[in-house]
Amino acid sequence: MVVLAVVISLLVLYVQPSDAVPEFSKGSEGYLIGVGRADCTGPIAEVPLLGYANPDQKGGGILSRQYCRTFILAERQNPTKRVVHIVAEIGMMSERVRLEVLKQLKYKYGDLYNQNNVIMTGTHTHSGPGGFAQYTLLMISSGGLIRPTLNAIVNGIVNSIDMAHQNMVQGHIFIGTGLVENSQINRSPLSYLQNPVSERRRYSSNVDKEMTVLKMVADNGQEIGMFSWFAVHPVSMNNTNVLVNSDNIGYAAYLFEQEKNKGYLPGKGPFVAAFTSSNLGDVSPNTKGPHCINTGEPCENMGNYCLIGGAKFCIATGPGKDMFQSTQIIGTHVYSKAKEIYMKASKELDGPISSVHQWVDMSNITVQLNSTHTGKTCKPALGYSFAAGTIDGPGMFNFTQGTTEGHPFWDFIRDAFLVQPSNESIECHKPKPILLPVGESPHENQLYGAEHG
Repeated sequence: MVVLAVVISLLVLYVQPSDAVPEFSKGSEGYLIGVGRADCTGPIAEVPLLGYANPDQKGGGILSRQYCRTFILAERQNPTKRVVHIVAEIGMMSERVRLEVLKQLKYKYGDLYNQNNVIMTGTHTHSGPGGFAQYTLLMISSGGLIRPTLNAIVNGIVNSIDMAHQNMVQGHIFIGTGLVENSQINRSPLSYLQNPVSERRRYSSNVDKEMTVLKMVADNGQEIGMFSWFAVHPVSMNNTNVLVNSDNIGYAAYLFEQEKNKGYLPGKGPFVAAFTSSNLGDVSPNTKGPHCINTGEPCENMGNYCLIGGAKFCIATGPGKDMFQSTQIIGTHVYSKAKEIYMKASKELDGPISSVHQWVDMSNITVQLNSTHTGKTCKPALGYSFAAGTIDGPGMFNFTQGTTEGHPFWDFIRDAFLVQPSNESIECHKPKPILLPVGESPHENQLYGAEHG
């Protein structure tokens, strides 16, 4: 079962007047807007970092704090019609976190905040402590449940919601868009070329460069917050990193908030700026592209494979001399474009607020491909190519991307110690060979049921 939560939301708090404040539209009522930010940093030492699934990548210190940022938007005339959007600087949001947060919100606020109007997202940094998700694969790679990590995230989210709830002001929202250059590459460009020419001609690039920014301003002209969407993986910090941090997107948020909250320490001040992900799928910030780290030769091929050493030596880097500099460069690019769009944003958003939450069984959906053909989704299963990782973080055992045939040894290990995929799943996932049939794992179902019991 996969959860699809579609909630339309956003927004923020209180800060200094600015010459960049646009005029409010005549007849626009505006909204009630609240913002909050709270620390959600988990344990920083001897805890596996979530993202690369590297068992040797355990926390050994801290580079930057991680924050949860909340935006609440409500109608002025009917304040109970509201939506909440939380952006947490963590690897991903989990159902375990969501359920615990909603439980606390129910105790504090009754039915005001519930599963229908609260959306929680993670920035997808690969440099935060793990141990807060209930799914088997993530539990294994994180060394099981790590309660201090879970508590830090849940408490950070709830605290940020409390702050936004308490600081709601009457304000207006403006939207702007722009293109971010020199900050991303497609990490599977040869795969992208397998798309039909007619499809590729619709776009100017093999990555989505568009950034969308929401600017929030109080009725008195004080700027109170910024929310943006942009497609780039927060993986400038590679899988050798052991310092907890929020990666390039977190650095962009730091720069924006430091500018607006002059005189405040990092993580403090009334203005809240959130950078969150859009369609970042195969989008890497490592703009120098993949090279064999042992020979320096390019390794951009269908398997991202080095002739000497194999797939594990094919790693993308850049644009800086090391991952720390690269994080700053990409973060600065993203911040600079967000600032530019923010300054120019003049189209005001107006109208009623609504939100939708829906549970969808993604393992059993019929898709209309064209006028004559349909397709059907399957129970989830991870293929051999999954184990290869990506150019941002290669996997182990020299699995390669683009694999369409299984291997007797790994099939035996899977069938003997995990679970054998059903004939239905094998047929449904063709030509992808199944390495881990996670949708048919009894452990996954037990954990999921326990979370909802």
